[in-house]
Amino acid sequence: MNKEPVADYAEILDTLPHRYPFLLVDRITAIDDDNRWIEGYKNVSFNEPFFQGHFPGDPVMPGVLIVEAMAQVGAMLLKRYVEDPQSKLILFLGIDKVRFRKVVRPGDRLDMHMEVTRPSLKAARLEGVAKVNGAEVARATLLASAVDKESTEDQQ
Repeated sequence: MNKEPVADYAEILDTLPHRYPFLLVDRITAIDDDNRWIEGYKNVSFNEPFFQGHFPGDPVMPGVLIVEAMAQVGAMLLKRYVEDPQSKLILFLGIDKVRFRKVVRPGDRLDMHMEVTRPSLKAARLEGVAKVNGAEVARATLLASAVDKESTEDQQ
């Protein structure tokens, strides 16, 4: 099933501030018409830099990076709630109820579904699940906030 992405790599680069090696979203495949949920994926390659040390001879994608990939997919959705998205950053505020069910390995496609359960630019809540070949590998509740890019530049 080959359908056009809702957001391809170029749009993802235009929306998210992340870059290699920390950009963990390859495509956005679906967004609800009411901006309640989003789906996207990450193709996990053996060439990922974290596999050098996690773990040599038995590569496993770190759980924190699975959750980060979920957060990045969620940020693609939350940017749709912002009036001037180019002037905002979506920052991670917290993670709750994280569960890892299976390992993610090179060659896997990490499919993610994120749903906004509390839309708010101050503290949005998203519920998410990540799957490989239809089997759940992770689940988490994420909190995020939209902040002015200028305010984060002042802190540096």
